[in-house]
Amino acid sequence: MNRLDRFTDTALGLVSTESFPAIVGIADMMLKSSDVTLVGYEKTGGGFCTAVVRGGISDVRLAVQEGIDLAAQFGQKVSTLVVPRPMANLEAVLPIGTKLAELAKGRHGNPFRNQAVGLLETRGFPAMVGAADAMLKSADVTLTAYETIGSGLCTAIIRGTIANVAMAIDVGMQEAERIGELHSVMVIPRALEDLDQTLPLASCWIEELQPLRLPIELKETEKELVALPELQQELQSLAPTQSGLQLPESRQPKAEELLELSMQTPQEEPLETTQPPEPKTLNQPPEE
Repeated sequence: MNRLDRFTDTALGLVSTESFPAIVGIADMMLKSSDVTLVGYEKTGGGFCTAVVRGGISDVRLAVQEGIDLAAQFGQKVSTLVVPRPMANLEAVLPIGTKLAELAKGRHGNPFRNQAVGLLETRGFPAMVGAADAMLKSADVTLTAYETIGSGLCTAIIRGTIANVAMAIDVGMQEAERIGELHSVMVIPRALEDLDQTLPLASCWIEELQPLRLPIELKETEKELVALPELQQELQSLAPTQSGLQLPESRQPKAEELLELSMQTPQEEPLETTQPPEPKTLNQPPEE
């Protein structure tokens, strides 16, 4: 069954808040409360974020209701919507259709799968950077990405074990309040795979396929070069024998002459054919 067929004839659920950590926590609650799929987030500026889920009509209604209750507890409820069987034109024009196609094709591997997620949001970039530095120094956690949603809201995202993430978030809250304004925090102990795929991830953590390198070794044997003095001696020794001339010692051939002599092919002399001598016959006694 094609993965895209799961979203045919289903409902669309949207929950909007004014905080990125709040919308991630609401999305986690909706995924764990019913059988829905998290398509992604829409950040429309001004701090507004919307979580988009797909699934059966009853499952989407239940998930959206759980999201409404949790948003009310956070004091972040903005607006919600359930669309049964959305039209194809709606999905083609809105970014929802693009995210749905990416989800159907599959996403890249996440090296931080099955780890706790910590989100700390501040109003102002310096407060977020200072809180992220304090969290990294206080516990064994990894800063995986950061997110900005407008209105000066910045969110640092860390991953690690539950104990380390909780300790790091506590230290980061104190540092953010000292530098600037702390807006919201969220700790998710066990993030589902759908939530992992929709969380932002810095490019340095994305696994890229490297070209396969075969261990091929090409060995070439180089020919030995003959030194010039050795070549001259060799030509001097070959020239008299090839030309058939006896040169006096006072007339030693030069290098150019030796090269010309070596390039000439000696003419073959005709072979003299001599008849072998007739065998001598011994005197035999006359026949009687």
